[in-house]
Amino acid sequence: MVSNQILQNTIDGLKGITRNDLCVIDTEGTVLATTFPEAENFTDSSLAFIESPADSQVVQGCQFFKVFDEQQLEYVLLAYGETDEAYMIGKIVAFQIQNLLVAYKERFDKDNFIKNLLLDNLLLVDIYNRAKKLHIDIDVPRAVFIIETNREKDGNELEKVRSVFHGKNHDFVTAVDEKNIIVVRELLEGEGGEELYKTAEVIRALFVGAGADVHIAYGSIVKEIKEVSRSYKEARMALDVGKIFFEDKDIIAYAALGIGRLIYQLPIPLCKMFIKEIFDVRSPDDFDEETLVTINKFFENNLNVSETSRQLYIHRNTLVYRLDKLQKSTGLDLRIFEDAITFKIALMVVQYMKYMETMDY
Repeated sequence: MVSNQILQNTIDGLKGITRNDLCVIDTEGTVLATTFPEAENFTDSSLAFIESPADSQVVQGCQFFKVFDEQQLEYVLLAYGETDEAYMIGKIVAFQIQNLLVAYKERFDKDNFIKNLLLDNLLLVDIYNRAKKLHIDIDVPRAVFIIETNREKDGNELEKVRSVFHGKNHDFVTAVDEKNIIVVRELLEGEGGEELYKTAEVIRALFVGAGADVHIAYGSIVKEIKEVSRSYKEARMALDVGKIFFEDKDIIAYAALGIGRLIYQLPIPLCKMFIKEIFDVRSPDDFDEETLVTINKFFENNLNVSETSRQLYIHRNTLVYRLDKLQKSTGLDLRIFEDAITFKIALMVVQYMKYMETMDY
């Protein structure tokens, strides 16, 4: 359960303190971590030691110790030397590794619980019972973050995110699939949306600093542990909606999705019907680039003709001509608020349909 890298880091650190060479071997005689190259010479002796009833003994000038996990033998520890000091160091290191096993098993249990909680795989009574057993508060505010990077997730990425929350025992970092890393963050009293955004910025900086593209989405704050799955679903929706309507944003909150959240939940047949009713056989993306740029800039400037023409470096009358031309072809006058809203929604619906088409492949 404990990774070889963690074992190696542990014995490297302990050797730095004790100045005694150490080695960890599994029950099949494979060297998992060592501080001296001759460790491979002790594999046969370790297998013989495993078969013996002794919990410790001296073999080939090394102290051998058995490390158990709930009475199940997990490792053989070697402490180089035959002295009483080597024996004492070996006992201390064996005790440390045993504690690592306990700590990682507890983290695994909590990780498994959080995964099932996010995926709605637990009955309400199981949520409360298991939370109590794992000493997880049930009535504190939490929010869920989803972190998606362009490169394939590996163990190091997960550990990088965990390092941000190191020492914060009430936050959880896990993964429910091969694409995303999940953070369930517990909030202190008085914390809200501002603190969530700051957390997202810290995570983004971690990946951007390593040269990786990243998208981060987070759900709303929930007050009970049974509602954590809702925040997770909101974060997933925010991640998808952000890709469709907010391509320029690396961080997106569920609360900031606006009308995009409603469009995302529309069935595709209804979207097609809407576009056909508004534009008949045409679609908003059938317009030429100049017309689309004019439309988008007009919306960006809140339907202000003067400011739009200034930013497009065209005469006001030229812009008016383009809007009149658009009105004749669509029946919608973008200078009228209701028509502008209809056209804006239509553009977003087309974006949504295009995105869903790419998801079908």
